[in-house]
Amino acid sequence: MAQEVRPRPPVSLLATDGRRHPAQQAMVAVTVVLGALAFVTAMFPGLHLVSSWAGLVGILTAAYGLYISATTRERFPLMLGLGASAIGLFLGMAHGGPFGGVVG
Repeated sequence: MAQEVRPRPPVSLLATDGRRHPAQQAMVAVTVVLGALAFVTAMFPGLHLVSSWAGLVGILTAAYGLYISATTRERFPLMLGLGASAIGLFLGMAHGGPFGGVVG
């Protein structure tokens, strides 16, 4: 009585349960892009508006992405994007904030 060997499904980069997760993958992509944008622009004090807003939106998308995520492979880049977005937001706030020079 030999066991039948079933072929494994192709391995996806972000889904380990064998199902597709298009909404979660979209949230991962948006969060990582916004986190990278916020982190890079935070290094330039003149770009505090970009880093503040990208960081804020990146934190919100990461929070929602973590809420709907189904696998660890989705949560890991979401956490990296969340951290980069937070650093970008905090440094953008230190350099003038999301409304610095525009309001007031």
